[in-house]
Amino acid sequence: MLDIQSIRADFPILHQEINGKPLVYFDNGATSQKPVVVIEAIEKYYKEINANIHRGVHHLSQVATDAYEEARLIVKNHINAAQLHEVIFTSGTTFGINLVANGFSQMLKEGDEVIVSHLEHHSNIVPWQFACERSGATLKVIPMNEKGELVMEAYDQLLTDRTKLVAVNHISNALGTINPIREIIDKAHKVGAAVLIDGAQAVPHIKPDVQELDCDFYVFSGHKMCAPTGSGILYGKEAWLNKLPPYQGGGEMIKEVTFEKTTYACLPHKFEAGTPNIEAGIVLGVAINYLNSIGFENIEAYEKELLKYATEKLQEMPGIIFYGTSTEKASVISFNFEGLHPYDVGAIIDKLGIAVRTGHHCAQPIMEYYKIPGTIRASFSFYNTKEEIDRMMDALKKAQSMLS
Repeated sequence: MLDIQSIRADFPILHQEINGKPLVYFDNGATSQKPVVVIEAIEKYYKEINANIHRGVHHLSQVATDAYEEARLIVKNHINAAQLHEVIFTSGTTFGINLVANGFSQMLKEGDEVIVSHLEHHSNIVPWQFACERSGATLKVIPMNEKGELVMEAYDQLLTDRTKLVAVNHISNALGTINPIREIIDKAHKVGAAVLIDGAQAVPHIKPDVQELDCDFYVFSGHKMCAPTGSGILYGKEAWLNKLPPYQGGGEMIKEVTFEKTTYACLPHKFEAGTPNIEAGIVLGVAINYLNSIGFENIEAYEKELLKYATEKLQEMPGIIFYGTSTEKASVISFNFEGLHPYDVGAIIDKLGIAVRTGHHCAQPIMEYYKIPGTIRASFSFYNTKEEIDRMMDALKKAQSMLS
């Protein structure tokens, strides 16, 4: 059992009022809040060890380099990567996907196929459209059903020996659906395709084991798991990372540079051009250690309890419409009220201190499937409470009454 009040004490931002009402933060799918240990680690970096890394012989540079590489080791152990150099620091999920897609755009050819799913965030659609446009490959889509689940029978039909890559999310940001990624990976590998998993929405809730999953790439952002914005990870199997060309040119990613020819550094530096977001990389390690101190089994169990409680409470309201009713779900609820625009509801409950996300959640194909402009999305984290859900319910009832 989690000591929720003790955990909430770690998050200063939660203890404030919005428009005279206690803040209820249910927009964790967009970004998580930061605990004191993370905030203090950011301050410590700039107060005590701020220096560029990998390049200096002076003391501060060595201390900063050691801290940065220690964070890489923390990530490697957390996701169970086989090799430390399979962990690439990025600015976030979007950067990681674009890095891989750019590499594949130079390896794909006309007649090849890339598969994504109907449940993807735009960041796992648009880069693959770019790759296909540049290479002449074809983009195919795994369809979804009314419950917000992928139609796996259709996926079986899409896979052929022309399939070169499958890119799907672990958990849908818009609906909370947990996809059967192990099955997706296994089937893709049988036809010789590589697999990229967008783990942005998964890593705040569960601990991925990339070796057990056997994925070829796994990407995620730090800011959704209590770390600073501008931090992220691309995990890639060594063999695949060696095949991909560099994404950016500059310092750090080179071995030798002449005007006639440049040779590239070994992994992971081949993909880490320029001065990185050093503080964010270091503090990502701090955030991961914090989450592991709470325990992902505890986080997952508690968030399921919150999801169940909120779902039951919402089901009691008249005119409620749920989107995404998959059996396997993370702590995300997308819903609307019949006849009401989600933006109007969100604006009213904001005045009552309730922070939710309204709109298409960068997942317009999902909204087009349901023929709606968007949804109200409440996304819960381990520092939320049932009492906060009750406050949201009171605010939703008031909004429904005002708008009906």
